[in-house]
Amino acid sequence: AQLKESGGGLVQPGGSLRLSCTASGFTFSNHGMNWFRQAPGKERELVAYITNTDDITYYTDSVKGRFIISRDDAENTVYLQMNDLKPEDTAVYYCNRGWTVPTLSWGQGTQVTVSS
Repeated sequence: AQLKESGGGLVQPGGSLRLSCTASGFTFSNHGMNWFRQAPGKERELVAYITNTDDITYYTDSVKGRFIISRDDAENTVYLQMNDLKPEDTAVYYCNRGWTVPTLSWGQGTQVTVSS
Protein backbone atom coordinates (compact mmCIF):
# COMPACT_ATOMS: atom_id res chain seq x y z
CA ALA A 1 0.00 0.00 0.00
CA GLN A 2 1.20 3.50 -0.81
CA LEU A 3 0.16 7.05 -0.01
CA LYS A 4 1.24 10.11 -1.94
CA GLU A 5 0.58 13.59 -0.62
CA SER A 6 0.66 16.76 -2.69
CA GLY A 7 -0.56 20.34 -2.71
CA GLY A 8 1.62 21.95 -0.07
CA GLY A 9 3.47 25.20 -0.48
CA LEU A 10 4.17 28.66 0.86
CA VAL A 11 1.11 30.78 1.63
CA GLN A 12 0.50 34.03 3.46
CA PRO A 13 -1.53 34.11 6.67
CA GLY A 14 -5.22 34.03 5.85
CA GLY A 15 -4.60 32.15 2.64
CA SER A 16 -5.82 28.73 1.53
CA LEU A 17 -4.36 25.50 0.26
CA ARG A 18 -5.89 22.19 -0.80
CA LEU A 19 -3.90 19.08 -0.03
CA SER A 20 -4.46 15.80 -1.86
CA CYS A 21 -3.50 12.28 -0.94
CA THR A 22 -3.78 9.50 -3.48
CA ALA A 23 -3.78 5.95 -2.17
CA SER A 24 -2.98 2.67 -3.87
CA GLY A 25 -2.57 -0.96 -2.96
CA PHE A 26 -5.71 -1.38 -0.86
CA THR A 27 -9.46 -1.00 -1.21
CA PHE A 28 -9.74 2.69 -0.43
CA SER A 29 -13.49 2.73 0.01
CA ASN A 30 -13.27 0.21 2.86
CA HIS A 31 -11.22 2.46 5.11
CA GLY A 32 -11.36 5.71 6.99
CA MET A 33 -8.64 8.18 6.10
CA ASN A 34 -6.88 10.83 8.10
CA TRP A 35 -4.47 13.72 7.98
CA PHE A 36 -1.67 14.26 10.48
CA ARG A 37 0.89 17.04 10.68
CA GLN A 38 4.28 17.48 12.26
CA ALA A 39 5.69 20.90 13.01
CA PRO A 40 9.42 21.42 13.62
CA GLY A 41 10.37 20.18 17.06
CA LYS A 42 6.92 18.82 17.79
CA GLU A 43 5.28 15.42 17.77
CA ARG A 44 3.08 14.38 14.89
CA GLU A 45 -0.54 15.18 15.63
CA LEU A 46 -3.89 14.14 14.20
CA VAL A 47 -5.55 16.94 12.26
CA ALA A 48 -8.69 15.32 10.88
CA TYR A 49 -10.23 12.06 9.82
CA ILE A 50 -13.13 10.95 7.67
CA THR A 51 -14.88 7.61 7.95
CA ASN A 52 -15.61 5.36 5.03
CA THR A 53 -19.28 5.08 5.90
CA ASP A 54 -21.49 8.16 6.11
CA ASP A 55 -18.40 10.38 5.70
CA ILE A 56 -18.36 11.25 9.38
CA THR A 57 -15.58 13.74 10.10
CA TYR A 58 -13.46 14.75 13.07
CA TYR A 59 -11.20 17.79 13.48
CA THR A 60 -8.73 18.74 16.12
CA ASP A 61 -9.86 21.88 17.94
CA SER A 62 -7.21 24.15 16.44
CA VAL A 63 -8.49 23.65 12.87
CA LYS A 64 -12.25 23.43 13.43
CA GLY A 65 -14.10 25.85 11.19
CA ARG A 66 -11.05 26.36 8.96
CA PHE A 67 -10.17 22.93 7.52
CA ILE A 68 -12.40 20.52 5.64
CA ILE A 69 -11.56 16.88 5.00
CA SER A 70 -13.26 15.09 2.13
CA ARG A 71 -12.79 12.00 0.00
CA ASP A 72 -13.39 10.77 -3.52
CA ASP A 73 -13.58 6.99 -3.49
CA ALA A 74 -13.65 6.83 -7.29
CA GLU A 75 -10.26 8.55 -7.35
CA ASN A 76 -8.83 6.86 -4.23
CA THR A 77 -8.08 10.32 -2.93
CA VAL A 78 -8.59 12.17 0.33
CA TYR A 79 -8.41 15.95 0.45
CA LEU A 80 -7.76 18.57 3.09
CA GLN A 81 -9.05 22.03 2.26
CA MET A 82 -7.26 24.49 4.51
CA ASN A 83 -8.63 28.00 4.84
CA ASP A 84 -7.63 31.02 6.94
CA LEU A 85 -4.20 29.53 7.42
CA LYS A 86 -2.13 30.66 10.38
CA PRO A 87 1.62 30.52 10.99
CA GLU A 88 1.01 27.79 13.57
CA ASP A 89 -0.34 25.59 10.77
CA THR A 90 3.18 25.38 9.35
CA ALA A 91 4.12 21.70 9.28
CA VAL A 92 4.65 18.69 7.11
CA TYR A 93 1.25 17.17 6.43
CA TYR A 94 0.77 13.43 6.05
CA CYS A 95 -2.21 11.32 5.19
CA ASN A 96 -2.77 7.79 6.43
CA ARG A 97 -5.32 5.06 6.54
CA GLY A 98 -7.55 4.83 9.58
CA TRP A 99 -9.28 7.13 12.02
CA THR A 100 -7.21 8.26 15.01
CA VAL A 101 -4.42 5.71 14.55
CA PRO A 102 -2.33 5.42 11.38
CA THR A 103 -2.26 1.90 9.94
CA LEU A 104 0.28 2.28 7.15
CA SER A 105 3.87 3.43 6.84
CA TRP A 106 4.16 7.17 6.42
CA GLY A 107 4.61 8.71 3.01
CA GLN A 108 6.88 11.65 2.30
CA GLY A 109 4.30 14.20 3.30
CA THR A 110 3.83 17.67 1.87
CA GLN A 111 5.28 20.83 3.40
CA VAL A 112 2.93 23.67 4.29
CA THR A 113 4.54 26.96 5.26
CA VAL A 114 2.42 29.89 6.38
CA SER A 115 4.43 33.08 6.46
CA SER A 116 4.28 36.66 5.34
